[in-house]
Amino acid sequence: MAEEMTEDPAVRGGKHGGPIGGRHALHSQNVSASELQLYLKGVDYPADKNTLVEKAEENNAPENVMEWIRKLPERTYDRPNHVEEEFGKLK
Repeated sequence: MAEEMTEDPAVRGGKHGGPIGGRHALHSQNVSASELQLYLKGVDYPADKNTLVEKAEENNAPENVMEWIRKLPERTYDRPNHVEEEFGKLK
């Protein structure tokens, strides 16, 4: 009898962290402030939360980074370090 195979969504094509919908899945929920800023590159500050989410999507942020950005409070961020401060409060 053939065993039904279930695919780990973080594994594609035999490679851990393979692309899913154009993004890379990461098992770890650990995200650093510098990684967050990497995916917010190009944001024109001041910026609201929606702008941060849109820019991270444009920069192909992985889902674990997107989750943290979506958790940020609704407000206007004047500078990148304001984003990092709020991110630090969430961790």
